[in-house]
Amino acid sequence: MNTTATPAPDPASDEGHITTEVRGYLLLIGINRPAKRNGFTPVMLRALAEAYTRLDDDPALRVGLLWAQGDHFTAGLDLPAFAPLMQRGEYAVPHGLVDPLNLGDAGWRRRTKPMVVAVQGITFTLGIELMLAADIVVAADNCRFSQLEVKRGIMATGGATLRMAERAGLGNALLHLLTGDEFDSAEALRLNFVQRVVPAGQAFDAALRIAETIAEQAPLAVIATRLNAWKAVEQGPLAAVAEFDATQQRLANSADAKEGVASFREKRAPVFKGR
Repeated sequence: MNTTATPAPDPASDEGHITTEVRGYLLLIGINRPAKRNGFTPVMLRALAEAYTRLDDDPALRVGLLWAQGDHFTAGLDLPAFAPLMQRGEYAVPHGLVDPLNLGDAGWRRRTKPMVVAVQGITFTLGIELMLAADIVVAADNCRFSQLEVKRGIMATGGATLRMAERAGLGNALLHLLTGDEFDSAEALRLNFVQRVVPAGQAFDAALRIAETIAEQAPLAVIATRLNAWKAVEQGPLAAVAEFDATQQRLANSADAKEGVASFREKRAPVFKGR
């Protein structure tokens, strides 16, 4: 199994780091600033976008797993570091990279490959928006969630106003968006913000198992399925249905589809190549 990792970060740096590790078909993306509750600096957000871009561009990678070092996922943006950018209307992520928030803004790319997220402890503001922008979220039962921008005089612009309402309904979304209150993993599960809740200390392993299972499936079919489901949410069922025939014909003529049929006939596990 191919396993590579980024060099260990310099502990003296206060700007934080994003680590990457290739484990088989997976790209493990680690948030690494535990001394500051993994609060994001502009350097970290750009590095995160670069890691997401690597996932999409490397044909050997099939699934991403976003996780965090230490006791907490992230306390959100390091506001003193980001305030000057906000005041100037500038962005930490340059055009051309994959947007970790997957908003579809002009100039940034949207991710095509699946992203699984493991969250624990404090998961505030940007943390919620990153997990809602991903595909599957596993939460530890010790999570503390808060979309607290209204407490800081700003608005959530990383997707929370869109996706919290889509997942939980407008009233439930506004309850948390307008009060900035804290809520726990049980509430996040009830509102469909996370898909599974596990005991503290087990979120990474549970998310890893899900990512590994996805990586075993036919990559072209996984990407097509993911994109069609997102299109249905964002553009409506009819837009998603309009792609069915062409997508199915393309997939049915792939080498992976032929392997799927052959493995069924031969009663063995398929070996997919992403072609």
